[in-house]
Amino acid sequence: MRQPTSWAAAPLRPAPPAAEVHVWRAPLVQGPAALGALAETLSPDEWRRAERFHFRRDRESFVAARGALRDILGRYLGVRPELIRFTQNEFGKPALGGAEAGGPLRFNLSHAHETALVAVACGREVGVDVEFVREDCAGLDIAERFFSGGEVAALRGLPPGQRTRAFFDCWTRKEAYIKARGEGLSMPLKKFAVSLAPGEPAALLWAEDDPLEVSRWSLAELDPGPGYVGALASEGAQAGHQCWQWQARRG
Repeated sequence: MRQPTSWAAAPLRPAPPAAEVHVWRAPLVQGPAALGALAETLSPDEWRRAERFHFRRDRESFVAARGALRDILGRYLGVRPELIRFTQNEFGKPALGGAEAGGPLRFNLSHAHETALVAVACGREVGVDVEFVREDCAGLDIAERFFSGGEVAALRGLPPGQRTRAFFDCWTRKEAYIKARGEGLSMPLKKFAVSLAPGEPAALLWAEDDPLEVSRWSLAELDPGPGYVGALASEGAQAGHQCWQWQARRG
C-alpha cells in the first residue's frame, strides 16, 4: 500500500540539507497579486521564455514555477529572489551562477498541470519529476517507444487496471534519474530500467552504459497529491527526504 506524503509548512529560513533531500511542493495557480510579485523576480531571459507560451495558463504556470524556485533558493541562500543567477551545462541542466556558482547547493525543478516540485540538496546531484496522470498518455504503444524491453514486459504483465499508475511510476522515475545525471535526452530512456510494479520500492535496476550506476543513485516515490505522480533521484546512498508545502509570501 502506498504511503501518502506529508507536506509540512515550509520554514522561511531552512538550513541547507545535510544528509537528506528537501522537496518543496508549489501550487502554480496564483492570484493576480502573488503572480505579479513572482513575475517581478524573473530575469529578462525567463521573461522571454514565458512570452513564448501561446496560452495564458501555460505562461502563468511558467512564471509561478520559476518564481517559486527563486523564492525557495533565496530562502537557503539568504538573498532576494531577483538577485539569483543561473547557469546551465551543455545539456541544459540548470545550476546556480554568479556569486553562488560552484557552491554545494544543488536543485531541480519539475512542473505539470497545476503543481511544481523543487528538490534541493547539498553536495549531491538531484533530480525530480512530477506528472499529471492522463489515461491517454499511458498506452503500451508509448511504453514500447521509450521504455526498456524489461519495463514493457513488466507493464504488460500487470492487470489493465494497474497499468496507468505503473506507467507513470516508471516515467517519473526515469525522468528524475536523467535529470539528476544532467544529460537530458542525450541518454536514451531505453538504456536503463527502473522498478514499476505496484508495491515495489522505487529503484534503478540496471544501466547499460555503466553497471555501477545502480549503486550510485537512489530513487524514491513522491506523492504530490490526487491526480499526480512524482519521483525523486539523488546521488549516493538512499537519503531521507523532507517534504514542504511552499506558499507565496505576502507583502
